[in-house]
Amino acid sequence: MFSLLFPGQGSQRPGMGRSWESNPSWAVVEELSQALGRNLARLLLDAEEDELRETRNAQLAAYTLSLVVLDGMHRGPLNPSATAVPVAVAGHSLGEYTALVAAGALDAAGGARLVQARAEAMHAASEANPGTMAAVLGLDMATVANLCEQFEGIWVANDNAPGQVVIAGTLGAVERTATAVLDRGAKRVISLRVGGAFHTPLMQPAQAQLDAALQEAAFSSPRCPVVSNVDAQPHLGSFGPLLSAQLCSQVRWRESLLSLERAGARLFVELGPGTELSGMARRTVPGAARISVATPEGVEALGEALRASARAIYDPQ
Repeated sequence: MFSLLFPGQGSQRPGMGRSWESNPSWAVVEELSQALGRNLARLLLDAEEDELRETRNAQLAAYTLSLVVLDGMHRGPLNPSATAVPVAVAGHSLGEYTALVAAGALDAAGGARLVQARAEAMHAASEANPGTMAAVLGLDMATVANLCEQFEGIWVANDNAPGQVVIAGTLGAVERTATAVLDRGAKRVISLRVGGAFHTPLMQPAQAQLDAALQEAAFSSPRCPVVSNVDAQPHLGSFGPLLSAQLCSQVRWRESLLSLERAGARLFVELGPGTELSGMARRTVPGAARISVATPEGVEALGEALRASARAIYDPQ
């Protein structure tokens, strides 16, 4: 039994779509480019790191490539006609939109329009309220949260995994808090490649534009539960309010992974650029299997991983 995980902003890399350019699943890029009136292929093939770091580019790039990989799965080991169905899906921040598409609660074009509206709104909010994010390694969630309460303009944005908590806020507040967590015993503080203080009150200027786009979105009943960032619980509906709340709320990813485990997931499959979510799963659910899929070659590896997972469950001897 497996779950699907979808990465968020920060996972994008220059040239990350090259291995898919001649693959049939590249048609997803053309479909979404037409739906948005934008050349998404250029983002996946030619955009350099600075351009991809911009929120309005980063979110669409990560969303698009993740759906290309998902399409590759559907043409292979996750063929919709096959019996392999995830017990639940989840996405980290932006990745929750991709997860909703994977579950059938949104169509790909509708999801792309939401992502574009969200990215543009967050880009503008970041310019109005400049900020940044940093990963704190080696301290528990409670300790980091307590330290954040001692400063103005800083919040816990992501509870990612044991020993990995992301803080976000104004530039000065992040610097002050970084010094404080290191003094408290954190192993490292790593600046993240993002353009703002996401999942904090500094994103409030983006709320109205996102909510307007969510009101226009057409959600359907999903084929499987979607675990929400906001409450780390599986849901089969009410996705608009959850996505609205997600904008300025903490991403409860560690708890989400545990929720997927409780739902029966024994294999965590990360679809899209990067391997960060697999690493978080390794630290949070040590006994589970993990695999990251970002290329056509990864599709073949996933097929074997699913078969091995099935053998472990149904033929333990």
